Amino acid sequence: MSSVTRSRRQVRLSRALGIALTPKAVKHFEKRPYPPGEHGRSRRRTESDYAVRLREKQRLRAQYALREKQLRAAYDKARTLDGLTGETMVELLETRLDALVLRAGFARTILQARQAVVHRHILVDGKLVDRPSFKVKPGQTIQVKPKMQAATPYQVAAAGAHRDVLPAVPGYLDVQLEKLSAVLVRKPARAEIPVQCEVNLVVEYYAR
Repeated sequence: MSSVTRSRRQVRLSRALGIALTPKAVKHFEKRPYPPGEHGRSRRRTESDYAVRLREKQRLRAQYALREKQLRAAYDKARTLDGLTGETMVELLETRLDALVLRAGFARTILQARQAVVHRHILVDGKLVDRPSFKVKPGQTIQVKPKMQAATPYQVAAAGAHRDVLPAVPGYLDVQLEKLSAVLVRKPARAEIPVQCEVNLVVEYYAR
């Protein structure tokens, strides 16, 4: 799939879900703040409880660009842990390596962050990790591989070029952007994770 086609799909998905998934989608969203399709401008008919829960689940899944199986696995894991299941699920997703690469500002979108990991550009505590789902633990350091830091995309990132389109760096990350390095200082808390989602509806969707 070409980058143009992928970008268009992300814009269309953004409009369908009512959230901007990429910086490019933000611009389209400002021009067309309604769902895609010929009936997108008309007022959305009253939705069933199932439809509302499904859309919220799809929102969460899209923001982390996960497969359904991956999101379900996060839900199942969260159910076994202490705390509210929905909040715990998002906290688990947020400690994925690709999510933290994005939050640190090393990439512009979650898909770019995942590509950086898969292409073996990211180190955790000095060791190469190429699994986007890798769970980063508090105290661990994430860094762009030194030999890749001179590459243009990372030089752009180190200059802070992505900060204008990304949320502020959350308190659970200590980022040294010029060094393309970040430390997960503690576990994320749901209230500070920059994800748009009514997690209780996602839990209701899976618990039905």
